[in-house]
Amino acid sequence: MLRYLTAGESHGKGLVGILEGLPSNVSIDIREIDKDLGRRQKGFGRGSRMKIERDSIEILSGIRDGKTLGSPVSFIIRNRDYANWESYMDPAVADQQSKRITGPRPGHADLAGVLKYGFSDIRNVLERSSARETAVRVAIGSIARQLLKNFDIGVFSHVTSIGNVTLEESIRDTGRIGRADASEVRCVDKTVEKQMIQAINEAKEEGDSLGGIFEIHITGVPAGLGSYVQWDRKLDAKLAYALMSIQGFKGVEIGCGFDNARRKGSSVHDEIFYDKDVGFYRKTNRAGGIEGGMSNGETIIVRCAMKPIPTLYKPLRSVDIDSKESLCAAVERSDTCAVPAASVVGEMVAATVIAGEFLRKFGGDSLEEIKSRWERYISL
Repeated sequence: MLRYLTAGESHGKGLVGILEGLPSNVSIDIREIDKDLGRRQKGFGRGSRMKIERDSIEILSGIRDGKTLGSPVSFIIRNRDYANWESYMDPAVADQQSKRITGPRPGHADLAGVLKYGFSDIRNVLERSSARETAVRVAIGSIARQLLKNFDIGVFSHVTSIGNVTLEESIRDTGRIGRADASEVRCVDKTVEKQMIQAINEAKEEGDSLGGIFEIHITGVPAGLGSYVQWDRKLDAKLAYALMSIQGFKGVEIGCGFDNARRKGSSVHDEIFYDKDVGFYRKTNRAGGIEGGMSNGETIIVRCAMKPIPTLYKPLRSVDIDSKESLCAAVERSDTCAVPAASVVGEMVAATVIAGEFLRKFGGDSLEEIKSRWERYISL
């Protein structure tokens, strides 16, 4: 029921988003969106670009007097750095030589992009493939999360590993996870946080980069979002598809995921119980809140793996696309570690998927209409 488009280049005038499918009368707090955009820009290991940009949303349509109109919401997030790049990125007449790049960076879209689209300048690829695009998806996810709050659905995330430093404790307390923003690396354990920061500093000194893993916890989701009747309607598939589309993400698992593959069924599947006061419930949640492609009423738990940033200050070997001779890959401004920021992006992308499936299940033209359908369903 929800669909969105993003547009814009990393050093262009700005990033544009269009979100269609929101019902009318949903209260939207612009300050909350800007707060989430700010959360994306934080995190130990970020590069100098974050000192330039101060992302804020400018709503162009679809919201009036703080409430959605039921029409498409469109907005722009302006790039402050465009002032330094205007002569190179001007849509009409641009200086194409001064900032031209011919050395593709391993791990980026650079080489495949120029081959696919027939470019002679890698800048045409990297400007759009850049993770700067995720600012739009955070804004869209922030709007989606404000819709979900009307139905007591919460979305949280925290970092569980950076490089070879891992939080061994399995945390299910979303109150504690909700305080992850207090950490520079969004890790809720102070001791592990210090070890992660040390690992990032060591990688930075070496001109290298680090990836990591984070978890998303989604609470309050009623049973029945998604469907088993067709492959492309499964909730876990939709979450994995959306999350894997985020730049740098290389793995997504639901619940205990790969660990379940090493266990016997008797220690994997969550037994079902019933209490007249609470209804059906489980004592474990190894399935991560999804069975048969549908939410089962338990907390949805998704784990995502991000590879190390491929732009290195100690550049890897590559080949010039003009001369075909060996060289060291191009170096753009880069982060040493963007896992904390990526966890915020993942959180917001997951919120958008859940909001879309929620509207598919309970959809109506207004918030009031959706609420009445939701209330009837959860009272059954």
